Amino acid sequence: MTMRQIYGTGPRDLAGYDTARLRAEFLIEGLFRPGELDFAYTHIDRMIVGGACPTGMPLRFGGGEDVGTEFFLSAREMGIANLGGAGRITVDGQSFALANRDVLYVGRGGRDIMLESEDAQKPAWFYINSVPAGADIPHRLITRAEAKPLDLGEDRRANKRTLRMYIHPEVAPSCLLLMGITDLAPGSIWNTMPPHLHERRMEAYLYFDLAAADRVVHLMGRPDQTRHLMVANGDLVLSPAWSIHMGAGTGPYAFVWGMTGENQAYNDVNPVAVAELR
Repeated sequence: MTMRQIYGTGPRDLAGYDTARLRAEFLIEGLFRPGELDFAYTHIDRMIVGGACPTGMPLRFGGGEDVGTEFFLSAREMGIANLGGAGRITVDGQSFALANRDVLYVGRGGRDIMLESEDAQKPAWFYINSVPAGADIPHRLITRAEAKPLDLGEDRRANKRTLRMYIHPEVAPSCLLLMGITDLAPGSIWNTMPPHLHERRMEAYLYFDLAAADRVVHLMGRPDQTRHLMVANGDLVLSPAWSIHMGAGTGPYAFVWGMTGENQAYNDVNPVAVAELR
């Protein structure tokens, strides 16, 4: 298990960043290495993101040495989305089977977490979001069928997509974590269009199901000072509260969104007109 540190920055610093610095501060690569478990502790609302790709042996964690508590989840909650082959997660002896696009909510207080793939040749891709929590909420598996779908966008604007809420007050409660998966319709390329800001919440975007030759052009920054990141399959972009977040793909893709902050009001956003972007 590894834990890297991402300290974040403010919008005033962004103007002086070259491509390498922009990627270092906001893009996380290499979370899904076969047989490995990797985390990044971000100092943006203290969200921890992680990736696990168990192959021959299960991957296990739960100690709190990296977060300064007795256990990893002594004062945290967690969402784990499976983006690969069938897998299984065991929390303190309680076992959950996850198919592709199922999500497990792990409540505060979980101590021993074990991740494994049903078939080492078709491993699970477990994507993890963890945030501070002030309430004890039971663990819960949310299948793709149980998620709440929202159909958004239009074919003529190439932004038609289905957003599925998993960890959300309308589906499965949590303390402060929100988590879901968005799939684009065939022929659409734009996500989160038109763009917006949500000053009271940060967000993390994990892009997946991209072909090796494709990329998502992820746009970020203040509306009048936009920047872009070229994002590959399995890459994650951190979006602070002050930044817009939207993207366009050169081929089919999907993404997991995770949020935390002051509230869980999904519609607590400030729209930004496309014509105002610079």
